[in-house]
Amino acid sequence: MASPSIVWFRDDLRLTDNPALRAALDRDEPIVALYLLDEESDGVRAIGGAARWWLHGSLASLGERLEERGGRLVLRRGRASEVVPAVVDEVDAGAVFWNRRYGGVEREIDAGLKEKLRGDGVTVTSFAANLLYEPWTVRTQADKPYGVYSPFARAVQKLPAPRPPMPEARKVPGFDGHVDGDDLGDWELLPTKPDWAGGLRDTWEPGEPAGKARLKEFLDEDLGDYAKYRDEFAGGATSNLSPRLRWGELSPYQVWHDTIEHRGSGEHAKSASGFLSELVWREFAWHVTYHSPDIATVNWRRNFDAFPWPRLNRAHLETWQQGKTGVAVVDAGMRQLWRTGVMHNRVRMVTASFLIKNLLIDWRHGEQWFWDCLVDADAASNPFNWQWVAGSGADAAPYFRVFNPDTQRKKFDPHDEYVREWAPEYLGEDPPEPMVDLGETRRRALDAYAEVRHGI
Repeated sequence: MASPSIVWFRDDLRLTDNPALRAALDRDEPIVALYLLDEESDGVRAIGGAARWWLHGSLASLGERLEERGGRLVLRRGRASEVVPAVVDEVDAGAVFWNRRYGGVEREIDAGLKEKLRGDGVTVTSFAANLLYEPWTVRTQADKPYGVYSPFARAVQKLPAPRPPMPEARKVPGFDGHVDGDDLGDWELLPTKPDWAGGLRDTWEPGEPAGKARLKEFLDEDLGDYAKYRDEFAGGATSNLSPRLRWGELSPYQVWHDTIEHRGSGEHAKSASGFLSELVWREFAWHVTYHSPDIATVNWRRNFDAFPWPRLNRAHLETWQQGKTGVAVVDAGMRQLWRTGVMHNRVRMVTASFLIKNLLIDWRHGEQWFWDCLVDADAASNPFNWQWVAGSGADAAPYFRVFNPDTQRKKFDPHDEYVREWAPEYLGEDPPEPMVDLGETRRRALDAYAEVRHGI
């Protein structure tokens, strides 16, 4: 009698370079492709609104592609510790495969399931699929995790090259027996009252095919200009691959090796190296998060706990969220975020710096807003980068660095293309006035940082 394999999809919504799926295919038994929406397990962080929109589209795409290949995506909702064993029992599975996760709570869940299922005689195997290097494999000479990017990057360069990606699954043998699954629409991941996702639909097409197409387009058309134009707010040289990596529609191995193949020479090679360094930065964020799983709520540099945050000014926070600060680049960025679910990376730093240092609002409030608004909201990169700007994180920006939005605008949006698209009123005869004085609030921030600067 058939002994089905369960492939538990998580942040790896793809059929190409999916080691868990490949292992199930090699086992040569019917496959139950399972996706579990777990918003109930203790400590699991519920995804934000924009991320829920993306998840719906990516799951719909994955389900269609599995059906084209003979399989079926089974959707379930609930605590992983309860649902996964229940599905194992329902289909009498002989093996369960998944690709590893690196958040603290997720690791505990997975370890508990491995112990339980193996105790029941089920084969359980996990794989490296979503990071180029496992977080425990990159260590200092003192056998400690890195806390600074540059030596981390140098250490990575000395390691063996990332493995090549695995081929796409062309056939997925489905399970003929009965297994219940939810209807994706019943999960209500899409906003309806009101439907605020029009800008997301205009900007994105979730799913693996669109992700592959964008990677090819970027490498063929934009990679050569990456080093020169990547910092320009309105430039087209950015990859727009972050949500594809966040949801695993592309693996970092695919991106890495395809970029190497397109590396070329001269300026093109320089651009390729710069782009690959961004993949390594993503790795660094996850490695830090692996060793500090509370990074979204706790200062990585604990002396920063003494920072003298004033009482939260909710009116100021809401003004920033709505893109009505009176500062052109900040408002443009916040409106781009709300409309499209993303923001140019340098603008992210500028808007974060304004909230933290000019408004003296705790970085955690900004991190939570980005978590809710970003389609690429990543459990490592989002809090890691907010702490970097705040000065409380690993490899943090110097405490005295306060991004001047006007200077950044002149340097990286010299023709006001970005401002014209997202905040055109600043180009009129009577532009809005800043809600705070940038110079005065910078000095106030430096005074506050001076209280805890030793050890930052």
